[in-house]
Amino acid sequence: MTGDDATRKVRAGRRTVEVKRVDKVLFPGGGGAKEYTKGDLVDYYRSAAAFMLPHLRGRPLMLERYPDGLDGQKFMQKNTPEHYPDWITRVELPKEDGTVCHTVCDDTATLVYLADQACLTLHRFLSRTDDIDRPDRLVFDLDPAEDSFAQVRDAAGLLGELLDELGLPSAPMTTGSRGLHIVVPLDAHHDFDEVREFAKDVAGLLESAHPDRLTTAARKKDRGDRLYLDVQRNAYAQTAVVPYTVRARPGAPVATPLTWAEVDDPDLDARRWSIADAVEHARTNPWSGLMDRGRALGPARRRLDALRG
Repeated sequence: MTGDDATRKVRAGRRTVEVKRVDKVLFPGGGGAKEYTKGDLVDYYRSAAAFMLPHLRGRPLMLERYPDGLDGQKFMQKNTPEHYPDWITRVELPKEDGTVCHTVCDDTATLVYLADQACLTLHRFLSRTDDIDRPDRLVFDLDPAEDSFAQVRDAAGLLGELLDELGLPSAPMTTGSRGLHIVVPLDAHHDFDEVREFAKDVAGLLESAHPDRLTTAARKKDRGDRLYLDVQRNAYAQTAVVPYTVRARPGAPVATPLTWAEVDDPDLDARRWSIADAVEHARTNPWSGLMDRGRALGPARRRLDALRG
């Protein structure tokens, strides 16, 4: 079939997923941005699956869906709808007034199915279902005051140097929006309170050293023109965008892992890669096994406390 009602069967691993309305425009063109359809989104996620699944398996998700594309209404989905196929992994987790049944993406077929559901962006827990209270990732979100990547690059350099001094490996990633995430792999031996407090103290030390350039102020009105060092994602049930996920912006930019050398590229910005070329970049393996080397925070905490005096 052709047109907005076209249906296509997509082979994904051992399963075949039926994708409906493949010609539906999710990312309208114009203003220099290229147009992309649901079929394009499905093809991207199917191609990117090998690079995304190591960051997805065993992690509860929050899904950002746009059934009518960027120009339509969006909603954030935590609970897995009953109509989702039974082969999709789910995990039921407690919340303040009950439980939430989160979707977990363990295979390519699930990734393709979520694209069929017009899920543009996947947001993941920083912990896994088998040890949900102990994160194995720590994330610093570098959020510029304006859409200025020079400010982001400057802050990333300062943060990267401090993490090196603390003996912690770190990995930069474009968000596909405005800034960078700096990701630190952990050994999942600390609970969320410990991890968030550590991240808060790291950000606070940088802020005190560079008060005219960096801030930890949560309220926008208190930040001025300083870059916001956001550590709020390091809490239970908070999420961060998945490496190689598509962002809901014109041109379908992608959150893309980088090497530290690439951060210094003057042509880099947060939306440098899109679904047109992100897989090609992924093949360069920018994080090269870094996420498999999770560290304990004990030694880093002692070094941090010494620096804080």
